[in-house]
Amino acid sequence: MFKVKNLTVKNFMSVGNSTQAVNFNRKDLTLVLGQNLDLGGDDTGARNGTGKTTIINALSYALYGEALTKIRKDNLINKTNGKNMLVTIEFENNGLDYKIERGRKPNTVAFYIGGKEQEITDESQGDSRETQAEIERMLNMSHDMFKHIVALNTYTEPFLSLRANDQRTIIEQLLGITLLSEKADVLKEQNKQIKSDITEEEYRIKAVQNANERIKEQIEATRRRQTMWQNKKQEELDKLSTAVSNLDGIDIEAELATHDALDLHSQTSKAISEVNRWKISGEQECTRLEKHITSLTSEIAKLEKHECYACGQEIHDEKHLEVLEKKKATLEETEQQLNESKEKVQVQVDRLKELGNPGPIPLVFYDSKEDAINHKNTIENLTNQLETKLAESDPYEEQITEMETQAVQEVDYNKINSLTNIKEHQDFLLKLLTNKDSFIRKRIIDQNLSYLNVRLIQYLDRIGLPHTVQFNNDLTVSIEELGRELDFDNLSRGERNRLILSMSWAFRDVWESLYQQINLMFIDEVIDSGMDASGVENSLAILKKMAREGNRSVWLVSHKDELAGRVNNVLTVVKENGFTNYSNDVEIG
Repeated sequence: MFKVKNLTVKNFMSVGNSTQAVNFNRKDLTLVLGQNLDLGGDDTGARNGTGKTTIINALSYALYGEALTKIRKDNLINKTNGKNMLVTIEFENNGLDYKIERGRKPNTVAFYIGGKEQEITDESQGDSRETQAEIERMLNMSHDMFKHIVALNTYTEPFLSLRANDQRTIIEQLLGITLLSEKADVLKEQNKQIKSDITEEEYRIKAVQNANERIKEQIEATRRRQTMWQNKKQEELDKLSTAVSNLDGIDIEAELATHDALDLHSQTSKAISEVNRWKISGEQECTRLEKHITSLTSEIAKLEKHECYACGQEIHDEKHLEVLEKKKATLEETEQQLNESKEKVQVQVDRLKELGNPGPIPLVFYDSKEDAINHKNTIENLTNQLETKLAESDPYEEQITEMETQAVQEVDYNKINSLTNIKEHQDFLLKLLTNKDSFIRKRIIDQNLSYLNVRLIQYLDRIGLPHTVQFNNDLTVSIEELGRELDFDNLSRGERNRLILSMSWAFRDVWESLYQQINLMFIDEVIDSGMDASGVENSLAILKKMAREGNRSVWLVSHKDELAGRVNNVLTVVKENGFTNYSNDVEIG
C-alpha cells in the first residue's frame, strides 16, 4: 500500500514562513473550506484565493517536482518572502518509510528511505533526474495518472476532453499495457545492446579469422621456403652421396697399402740394384785382383828362377832380390785386397739374400701416394659434409609448429551463437509486446477493460448518471443515452462532472487492483460546479464509503459551506495578511 502520512509546507505559494502541515492519517472524508480574511471572510467571494489548492499543488510538487497547475517552479516560492521555500512529504510504501524534501532558493532535493538519506549525484537546480526517476519507479504512477486518480481537480483537462492519443496513453498506463511498452522499450535497449554485442563479436571473429588467414598465409609461405630448403638439402645430399659413392669405388686403404708396397718394392729394387752394382763392382775387383795375383805369382816364379818376368832373360844382379821382394810384398798386399774384396762381395751377396726377391711391381690407381691420400681426405671430408648435412635441423618446422599451435586462434562461435539466440528470443518477445494483435495485449485489454467497464457502470449508477459509457476494445470511449450516441461536449456541466468523478473512481479501482492501494484522494471543486443536489448527495455518499471501507483519507475541496454539516472533519484554510494557515493536528518542528 502507498500511504501518504503528512505534508509540511513553508514559503510555498500563499503559505509563508510559518510552516503549515496536513495530516493524512485520517480514514474518513475531510472537507476543505477556505476563509479569506483579507476579503472579509464571510462573503462567498471570500472563499476564493485562500490556498486550498495549495495543498494538492504542494503534494504534486513534493512527489513529482512540479505543481498540478503548470506554475513555473520559481513562481511557487512565496512572493512576499521570496526564498526558503521547502515542501516535505512523508509516506509509506510496501512497508518502507520514505521522505522527500524539495526546496527553492536555496535549491535542494533530499530523498530518504528508512530514515537514511540517499546519495544524489546529479542535483541541478533543486532537482535530480536520477532521484526523480527512482521516486516514480517506486510510485509506479505517472504524473498524469496522479492527476486523474489521486488529485482530481478542475485545472486538469478531463480525460474525455483529451486528444485520442493522450487518452490512449493514460488508458494503456492504467490497464498495464504501458508496462508492456516499457518492457518493450527496455527490451529494445537490450536488443540494441545485443545487436551491438553481436556486431562487436562479428568484428572480433572476423579479426580472428583475418589474423588466422594472415598467419595461414605466413605458414604457407614458410612451408614453401621449407620445401625449397628441403629440396636444396636433398640436392646437396645427393651430390655428396654420389661423390662419396664414386670415391668409394676405390678401396683407398688398399690403394694406400699398395702404394706402401710399391714404395717398399721400389726401395727394395733400388737396394737390390745398388747391392748388385756393388756386388758386380766387387766381383770385377776380385777378378782384377785375381788376375793381378796370377800375374804377380808368375812374375815371382820367374824371378825366383832368376828370369826377367818382362823379357825372360836370366838375371843375377842385386836388384833382382829387391824386385822379388817388392813383388812378393805386392802379391801379399793384393791377396789381402782380394780377400777384402771377396768379403765385400759376400756382404753384398748376403744382403741380396736378405733383400730377397721383390716380386712383381704392385699395380696402383693413383700415380702417387699423395694423390691417394688426397682421395682419402676427400672421402673423409665429403663424409663429414654428408653427416653434417644429414644432421641439419629444419629451421622452418619449429616456426610452422609455433604458428599453428600458438598464433592460430580457434574461432569460438559459442558467444555469437548465444547472442544470436538471445536476439531471436528478444525479437519474438518484442513482437508479443508491441504487436497490437498479440495475444498478450488482447488478454490484458480483455481482462482489465472488462473490469474497468463494470466499475464505471456501477459508479455511474450510484452517482445518478443514466448514460451508458463504455471503453471499447480499441480503447476509445462511447457515450450513449437512450440509444443515441453522444459526445462528451454534448453533456451538461453537471453530467460531465458526474462522468469525470465516476471515471476517476473506476480508474482508481482498476489501478489498485493491478498495482497497489493508495490511501489518499483529493477532489478539488469538481462537485461545486453544475452538480445538482442529488449529484452532490450521491458523490458524498460514494466518497464517505470509499474513506470508510477503503481505509482512505479522502479530501473534498469545496466552496460549499453547507457541506460542513454533512462531514465529520473540516479543514479550514485561512488567509490573513497575505498568508495561508491550515488547522492541523501535526506537530511542526
